[in-house]
Amino acid sequence: QVQLVESGGGLVQAGGSLRLSCAASISIFRINAMGWYRQAPGKQRELVALITAGSSTNYADSVKGRFTISRDNAKNTVYLQMNSLRPEDTAVYYCNAGSYAGLNYHASDYWGQGTQVTVSS
Repeated sequence: QVQLVESGGGLVQAGGSLRLSCAASISIFRINAMGWYRQAPGKQRELVALITAGSSTNYADSVKGRFTISRDNAKNTVYLQMNSLRPEDTAVYYCNAGSYAGLNYHASDYWGQGTQVTVSS
């Protein structure tokens, strides 16, 4: 099975930046698409960014222009660069190996353990 490990979370003040990493146990080139989700206390998990095997990307409206998803196939790692962070970005961020079809990302059961991002005002 695919194993995913997130890292890079932490505490940062509003306006700051963080880069999250998701390391996969297999070649991510063989995975149709990967996505970053986040879940804040009392809220449902939401998709914030995705990247396909062909390196096409999509973002939630709330993070467009601030977050950038990328991949390094040689390192089997997907990144989420987060700039201009806001308190409302505070959440646990999860990596997922899934698929992309019909303009929709379909999450699989392969999740990382999550990494906490806290943005203070």
